[in-house]
Amino acid sequence: MGEKHIIEYKRLWKDEWLEWICGMANADGGVIYIGIKDDGEVLGVSNAKKLMEDIPNKIISKMSIYPDVRQIEKDGKDVIEIEVAPSIAAVSLDGVVYKRVGATNQILKGTALQEFYLSRPSGAWDARIIPDAKLDEIDPDAVEYLKESGIRKGRLSKESAKDSVEKVLKSLNLMTEDDKLTMAALLLFGKNPQRYCIDARFKIGRFGAGAANLIIQDLVDGDLIRMPDRVLDILDAKYLVRPIHYKGLRRVEPLEIPEKGLREIICNSIIHKQYDGPDIQMRVYDDRIDLWNFGKLPEGYTFEQMFMPHRSMPRNKLIANAFYYAGLIEAWGRGFEIITEEFTKDGLAVPTFKEEFGGVTAIIKRELFQAIQHGGSVINKRDDLDHDPDHGIEKLTDRQASIVKILAVQGHGGDLDNDPETMSSLAQKLGISDSTVKRELKVLVKTGWIKHFGPDRGGRWLVIKNQNKSK
Repeated sequence: MGEKHIIEYKRLWKDEWLEWICGMANADGGVIYIGIKDDGEVLGVSNAKKLMEDIPNKIISKMSIYPDVRQIEKDGKDVIEIEVAPSIAAVSLDGVVYKRVGATNQILKGTALQEFYLSRPSGAWDARIIPDAKLDEIDPDAVEYLKESGIRKGRLSKESAKDSVEKVLKSLNLMTEDDKLTMAALLLFGKNPQRYCIDARFKIGRFGAGAANLIIQDLVDGDLIRMPDRVLDILDAKYLVRPIHYKGLRRVEPLEIPEKGLREIICNSIIHKQYDGPDIQMRVYDDRIDLWNFGKLPEGYTFEQMFMPHRSMPRNKLIANAFYYAGLIEAWGRGFEIITEEFTKDGLAVPTFKEEFGGVTAIIKRELFQAIQHGGSVINKRDDLDHDPDHGIEKLTDRQASIVKILAVQGHGGDLDNDPETMSSLAQKLGISDSTVKRELKVLVKTGWIKHFGPDRGGRWLVIKNQNKSK
């Protein structure tokens, strides 16, 4: 009677056998006999009664599974039989996931661990318990953000404003009843989420003619629940433009990319990212934005299906759930529909998606930026009313037109270091003071003619309107 694939024989009980029980539960189940040698010789156990108390208690407290533990008799001796059923949910032991593979017990890590969690109907990578994590690692301000946003969007009741951090985490299944924190809790609300997942970051870069021509870049880290806001704020301040036009007499200057649709794309990249891979990466070019996150589509899904009504399959279920209650996403499974609605409503091309480099890239055309770069009007893109095609373009004074012309001549969009010497050089060419140059630059920025990228010293000016339109 030798060992088989689903049977293990152990001479005596050791707590390390809990690892084998965990591995069996994560595979096809199995049976462990305590009191039998590897070759099948029955030795028996002398403390069967105590083991019948200790073993079930350890299994339940450590792994929250309930195998059948029985005292049986073989060859006239007491033997403990532990029958482990395959678990629907992923099972971990002290934060480590074991799986029985053939006749061995393997620790799952990296991609193998991620794919294992995704294969479990009720388990997910972000549901992992982090044994050593403490509640004081959670940022109360991040939890407060979720409550305020959720109440404002009608996802949470007004009474939830009084809920403690612990109550919020437990209500979102981010904290166990015995106060253990999940990976999702630490990523969503942690003071230093990158301690547990260094790749939980969002990288933004502005590129010139090609991928090798990096102009400026930003790295956004911190808690995930506030990451969409931080990313959008940086994009608005440094990377995207707000073309000015008019609806009747009302001046409007929305972001060049539909903000609600852009937020949906950003949120989806965070929710669906495979977090054992590289940072989320956004590359901003003159003609497009490429947003890439590591992690392929769920098996059996295509991009064609994603644009039609479909079941939601978030890679990180607990993170997605928190984003929903915070009002950051509309509803599971509607992301592509919302993106289509928002871009179509503004008369803009709907973003396209493709799988590459082990992940998904969203490609967003910068049609409005291109229009104003080439002297066109943004009105027909965003307004169905019959406007004069030149309506909404701010008129320039002769001095302002001269500044724009100088900036435009200096390479694609202009390249003017914002330091005293260069400012003085510009002032000399125009016959005005440095302070006047600075004041005119502020006016041109405010009216949407130019935008400054990068630091105050050594940055770059970009002309985003055609001065011929001011004639």
